[in-house]
Amino acid sequence: KTLKMSDVPLIYLYNIITHSLTWILITFTYTSLLHWPFTYGWILMTFTYTSLLHWPKAWEKKYGRTEVIDNTLNPDFVRKFVLDFFFEEKQNLRFDVYNVDTRSSNISKHDFLGQTFCTLGEIIGSTGSRMERTLSGIPGKKCGTIILAAEELSNCRDIATMQLCANKLDKKDFFGKSDPFLVFYRSNEDGTFTICHKTEVVKNNLNPVWQPFTIPVRALYLYGEPVHSNHDFIGEFTTSYRELSRGQSQFNVYEVLNPKKKGKKKKYVNSGTVTLLSFKVESEYTFVDFIRGGIRCVPDPSVIAGNPAQPTSLHYMSPYQMNTYAMALKAVGEIIQDYDSDKLFPAYGFGAKLPPDGKISHAFPLNGNSEDPNCVGIEGVLEAYFQSLRTVQLYGPTNFAPVINQVACSAQEVTDGSQYFVLLMITDGVISDMVQTKEAVVNASSLPMSIIIVGVGPAEFDAMEELDGDEVRVSSRGRFAERDIVQFVPFRDYIDRSGNQILSMARLAKDVLAEIPEQLLSFMKSKGIEPRPAPPASCVPNKPPGSMRI
Repeated sequence: KTLKMSDVPLIYLYNIITHSLTWILITFTYTSLLHWPFTYGWILMTFTYTSLLHWPKAWEKKYGRTEVIDNTLNPDFVRKFVLDFFFEEKQNLRFDVYNVDTRSSNISKHDFLGQTFCTLGEIIGSTGSRMERTLSGIPGKKCGTIILAAEELSNCRDIATMQLCANKLDKKDFFGKSDPFLVFYRSNEDGTFTICHKTEVVKNNLNPVWQPFTIPVRALYLYGEPVHSNHDFIGEFTTSYRELSRGQSQFNVYEVLNPKKKGKKKKYVNSGTVTLLSFKVESEYTFVDFIRGGIRCVPDPSVIAGNPAQPTSLHYMSPYQMNTYAMALKAVGEIIQDYDSDKLFPAYGFGAKLPPDGKISHAFPLNGNSEDPNCVGIEGVLEAYFQSLRTVQLYGPTNFAPVINQVACSAQEVTDGSQYFVLLMITDGVISDMVQTKEAVVNASSLPMSIIIVGVGPAEFDAMEELDGDEVRVSSRGRFAERDIVQFVPFRDYIDRSGNQILSMARLAKDVLAEIPEQLLSFMKSKGIEPRPAPPASCVPNKPPGSMRI
């Protein structure tokens, strides 16, 4: 008989979320354990979740336990765990495996079989979002392996695009006709209605044609549509997703009824009609879909300026702590490298006199190899950065355009959706070539790339805000950027007052990386690119290389 154990209560960590939330389902698909010397017993696994952003109070939380599986060295756990996925955070996970000996719910009373550590990004970034890891934790013993799998949960990804028009609506304005608009309500299970969309207002028109609009299909299973004119109620009608999915037909011409007028006037027929002109349903792909499909996202870290020999320099190489450049590189690099297939990072410096002749360069490889600027992992980037500080003489001015144009040339060669480029620029100087940089950003906005700019030090970075097109799109010579591809932040806004570098880096990474998923999706959608299907489990190698190159 299988021994039953009480579950550890799940502890959910809540964050303030300013973007859409993705839920990830974690599955322990198969475990191969070392033969335990005394008995097969019952196998149990616990799951621990760590978030750096909750330092130090919520540093580590037990997330839950699997069920107990009787007498096997190869348990296939059924219980799954649901996690919130944030691309911009390093979400650390720990898995512990135990052999159950007693009925006690105290985990310390059972035999420890092994454990493994990873991040949620590593699982998602693995080929097919399926990763095999070796268990460890018992000195001198092999503990077996564990296979972890992740999949995205979504109630319904389909989105509907529709267009409607109206005919012979009631006149509501004393000196004119009507200014009608539609308000869409979803019917709730308790009989109430929740607003889910409102069209634009068509001025002075009793036969309006509204612009096409898009709405999630999950909001369309049943809703009422009151027709208004400057908030004067014209009438309403009801329909359903099933009816709308028939498209333009006789079934999708609706009478607009006003209950008050109907109750007062015996000869009342209707207050006009609304006709469905078009209805199309498409799948809305997510960032995780493209990762699972094998997209390669290629970053180019770039750094600039300062005298590393002086303790006051932002490049100063202290034996006791990282400088702000290294902190910014590590903060962003440690997260995005989880989605990298080969861990190769092309890294550049801009603004220096190069040996042996002192030639000024605004785009030089940090490793000194112009033919192969790639560094192995974020640690390789940091090593190349520190080495370059010893060999080059950092020199102004601060020109951004050469590096942006160089990355844009690489992005121009791959526009089929197989690669996406992320340029990370770290600077302590005010930009010197703003006109050329704006031109470069506008040109790059049509390419598969994003630009992250981190300002370090006390300089005034007001001019940088002009490049961050959250409110006003960047323009150059009368042309506007096709997409918002630039994210700028001053590092000083994220420095922890207590001097905790880990927390400072976590805060920085969360903010600068938050827009990358939406920027990638906006490019793919603008080009009509769909994610490639994830490889089947049978094609996933034992040691997955990762499906996203950073």
